[in-house]
Amino acid sequence: MDTKEIQRLLDYIAKSPLAEVSIETEGLKVSVKKNSVAAPSVTVAAAPAPVAAAAPVAAAPAAPVAAPAAAPVADNLYTVKSPMIGTFYRAAGPDKENYVEVGSEIVPGKTLCMVEAMKLFNEIDSEVSGKIVKILVDNASPVEFDQPLFLVEKA
Repeated sequence: MDTKEIQRLLDYIAKSPLAEVSIETEGLKVSVKKNSVAAPSVTVAAAPAPVAAAAPVAAAPAAPVAAPAAAPVADNLYTVKSPMIGTFYRAAGPDKENYVEVGSEIVPGKTLCMVEAMKLFNEIDSEVSGKIVKILVDNASPVEFDQPLFLVEKA
């Protein structure tokens, strides 16, 4: 991997919602981690020579980094978090009504939103009864694993 390829990778990471990427090929290991305040940090190290010839590993994101901690919430508030990385949708389609709005009463099993991952639309259902207090993500926005989506005032 030459410096131009590394620069293109950095530019791609800077524009993407990924927080961390590690790439390992024969003889080279590159790790890129975004910092919320500073520019991305890059670590490039020569990998030890493999014993047997191995195919290069494709770019794959490392374990996702949890979203920054939000302000402390009241004891009666429950945070609904994303169970996966994907794209958050508030409705089943562009011409459909949103599943919930601020003030909506919910019960366990009620669909709150969808998260699309790899062309599969996954309905996210409520696990508690209560009322939606705040929607923390904009429609059609990328979300990370364990990212807060809704605040619910428990009944």
